[in-house]
Amino acid sequence: MPSPTTQHRILSDRVTTFGQDLLRRYGQRVHKLALNAGFTCPNRDGSKGHGGCSFCNNVSFGPNAERSPEIDPQLEAGRGVLAKRTGARRFMAYFQTYTNTYDEVSVLKARYDSALLHPDVVGLSVGTRPDCVPEAVLDLLASYRARGKEVWLELGLQSADDATLARVNRGHGFAEYRTAVNAAHRRGIKVCTHFIIGLPGEGRDAALQTLDRVLELGVEGLKLHPLHVVRHTRLAVEWRRGEYHPMTMDDYVQICADLVERTPPEVIYHRLTGTASKDILLAPEWCSRKWAVLNAIEAELFRRGTRQGDRAGRAAHHSLINTA
Repeated sequence: MPSPTTQHRILSDRVTTFGQDLLRRYGQRVHKLALNAGFTCPNRDGSKGHGGCSFCNNVSFGPNAERSPEIDPQLEAGRGVLAKRTGARRFMAYFQTYTNTYDEVSVLKARYDSALLHPDVVGLSVGTRPDCVPEAVLDLLASYRARGKEVWLELGLQSADDATLARVNRGHGFAEYRTAVNAAHRRGIKVCTHFIIGLPGEGRDAALQTLDRVLELGVEGLKLHPLHVVRHTRLAVEWRRGEYHPMTMDDYVQICADLVERTPPEVIYHRLTGTASKDILLAPEWCSRKWAVLNAIEAELFRRGTRQGDRAGRAAHHSLINTA
């Protein structure tokens, strides 16, 4: 099996990846460094609901979820690990855990500023929900962009189908996503949209429809995740009852290849799969094997003789951001 480095190089021949885009623009490796800034979520604290989304145990999406919210120690520890593993000397501060725009603007500014004080941090990638990006927060993010910092707003859409979003207790619909994207683009902020493939009731057609709606509205980046069944979630209960059946790895790989082919080449894939640690993952087992999944996606594109953008065009791509 190819090593991670070899696989990344081969996959990047067929997919526009975030790592390669940063390497091209900065002339050296730039790695995202995941941070826990101590925020919560309106779907947990009672503002929108309690318990969160049916699939959410945030440890599965942010392995640093139990860390101290202090930014400096996390940056120090993370940069040491990444520098040793990859040789990276520059970093993106990735505010990942829970909803990273969900607090007073003064609190957000203090957290973001703390990360950007480090000269080897080139910018921010801020993960949040589409219903948690008010104008004042977007103005703050735009101010960093005006200072020459790399700024990405990562929006967890998961599906463009409102019925699916209600089924998984998401607490928002596509309308909130549309509003957030348009407001971000008016300020020149790049958007990376997260999809979850294999949500209850969804398969290939739903994934393609979500992609088409997102591309029609305009987006600069995409991030794909297979749905994990993890401990201490409502989805885990449904799975144990036989009410939810996880997607097979082959189905996931086929859908990913279809999505890549339909995505214009200028849209950047920040991620093509995601993993959960074995101590909390219940199903499917293949979600613990990141490189096996990436190898399979690359192999499927190779088998088809296709690459990103070869089947683009059904949905117009109206990005408002110049990413050159």
